[in-house]
Amino acid sequence: MGSVSLKIGDGTARFKKATWCSSAVNLLMLFSVLTTNLFALYAFNYAPKNHFNNSPLLTNSHELISEQVSLIMREIDSSQKKLAQMEKDLLGYDTIDLSKPNIASEITMFLHHHPLPLGKDSKSGITEMVASVGHTCQKSMDMLSQYMNYKVSGPCPDDWSLAQKLILRGCEPLPRRRCFAKVSPKVGLSPFPNSLWKSVNNKSVSWSGLGCKNFECLKGKKLSRDCVGCFDLNNGLESQRFVKARGKNDFLIDDVLALRSDGIRIGFDIGGGSGSFAARMAERNVTVVTATLNVDAPFNEFIAARGLFPLFMSLDHRFPFYDNVFDLVHVSNALDTAGRPEKLEFLMFDIDRILRVGGLLWLDNFYCASDDKKKVVTRLIERFGYKKLKWVVGEKVEAAGSGNSEVYLSTVLQKPVRN
Repeated sequence: MGSVSLKIGDGTARFKKATWCSSAVNLLMLFSVLTTNLFALYAFNYAPKNHFNNSPLLTNSHELISEQVSLIMREIDSSQKKLAQMEKDLLGYDTIDLSKPNIASEITMFLHHHPLPLGKDSKSGITEMVASVGHTCQKSMDMLSQYMNYKVSGPCPDDWSLAQKLILRGCEPLPRRRCFAKVSPKVGLSPFPNSLWKSVNNKSVSWSGLGCKNFECLKGKKLSRDCVGCFDLNNGLESQRFVKARGKNDFLIDDVLALRSDGIRIGFDIGGGSGSFAARMAERNVTVVTATLNVDAPFNEFIAARGLFPLFMSLDHRFPFYDNVFDLVHVSNALDTAGRPEKLEFLMFDIDRILRVGGLLWLDNFYCASDDKKKVVTRLIERFGYKKLKWVVGEKVEAAGSGNSEVYLSTVLQKPVRN
């Protein structure tokens, strides 16, 4: 039945469904229906030769019918259980099997249920503490065992890249560990707000697992459509973003903030690159949380060094915020899930959940690779009933010099009141 994939940078998390499982489910359902009908036909059309009411044959006939009905019910129950098990196998929701060889002991310890010392809690109703771990971790048990193989109370392995690989495979949230994370000396950190546009020292971040080993290497790289030289805070285009428009698709922060008469206080930036959107908002006394991974660059440490709030998570994870709390959600090409439309719907509904009524959704320079993709996004926006405060579809010429133009959508939408 195909696959659904989410691409973030060069990382890809895939969820595959095997077609043979679907065929097996269909065959099992057909067999169950045929068997049930045959038993029912036999049971209810059986007639004894002797028609006397007090005949022993009539009594035996009733018993036979009762047995056949019981058999039918058992067959149905068995078929339902088999179908449920096949669905679990198909979707990958089985409980992690801790009996397999080479399972790290710390996985067993973390996933063990811990009864509450005073019994049932009167407020929550729970009787034990249960650990939370992503169900898809079952499909990456070798990597998970490697991640959980460490010395208790000792230093953690320098394996953040392994943790990110697990996250990109859908193993999220990761289990907690009982070890001390590697400490990086934060050299040359500047006080806030000077830190917003001050160059970050190479020694203040960890470069393990990365191709580049300093920021000079990253300054000339195109890491994504939203991060072209985004680590150059002084001499590149990054310092002009959101305050100086390079085209009609580039909205200015002050213009967007002016759309809300009651002001913007807190925001959420999805896939925010090096954190420049949050930095410009911080200059205007708006707190913004930036969700990003460390794909090919130390994004999280860089954002933190600027005095901003990074959130290390993938877009497959439900946003860890309560409903209706943000005044503004800013998203660029992180909205491109590169999969089936249902994948985009789940993401959009979660964005809508955390955005308050009257809040703004700023879709910033979303790349429309095809007319179909543009139609999918626009139709989805129409379904949510947002008010269009700004809406621009424009073309940009590729910077590589090929002369080809690309279509981008920029819009600012306002969440409506719903009954």
